[in-house]
Amino acid sequence: MSRIWYLENINLFKILCPHKYGRYKDDHSYNLYKNKDYIYFEDDAARKVYLIDKGKVKIGYYTEDGREVVKSILTKGEVFGEKAILSENKRNEFAVSISDATSICPIAVPVLHDLMRDNQKFTLKVYKFMSFRIQRLERRLQILMFKDTETRLREFLSELCEDYGFCCEETGKMKIKHPYTQKDIASLIGTSRPTLNLIMNKLKEHKVIDFRRNEILLLHDSLLPSI
Repeated sequence: MSRIWYLENINLFKILCPHKYGRYKDDHSYNLYKNKDYIYFEDDAARKVYLIDKGKVKIGYYTEDGREVVKSILTKGEVFGEKAILSENKRNEFAVSISDATSICPIAVPVLHDLMRDNQKFTLKVYKFMSFRIQRLERRLQILMFKDTETRLREFLSELCEDYGFCCEETGKMKIKHPYTQKDIASLIGTSRPTLNLIMNKLKEHKVIDFRRNEILLLHDSLLPSI
């Protein structure tokens, strides 16, 4: 169970979604997006927080020379645009659907503030989530800036293990069932798909990992999370 999105075994999607609350339910609806549809752009006004009901969303920004930097790729049950809670006026990132049928639950900031005022324990969980998100993003950006590609992949696999890993009964090793394509992973670690394929096959040959589609088996303890 994901340490990010299920803090203290609490599903943030289920807590935050206005459909759960009678006074908001009738006035609330989901938004549907196709592949490559933008939910918001950089510099858009930050008035909402978004919950993913289904599909995948890429979060990123563009450098001055037009290069795309991918900050995260999020899936069902995950939250984005959360800095609007802290009175961020404009977005400093974009959010774009990268699946053919993405369903998003938007929450207006005043509605979210109402929910937070009604429940202090819930408010604490929201802020803990935001703190954890910031820490993870800072760590990922440091890795992108200062580590070579193989090290970036190893760090990413360790991170995946934190979120999606479980012990495989057959092997006694940690197995990761994740929602990412190879293109997604390449974007997240700042490399190309061919380079990613080369490194993953190298790690497989060296019996560090084994993999197929959306499953990765960690054969070496060096990839296990340190916490």
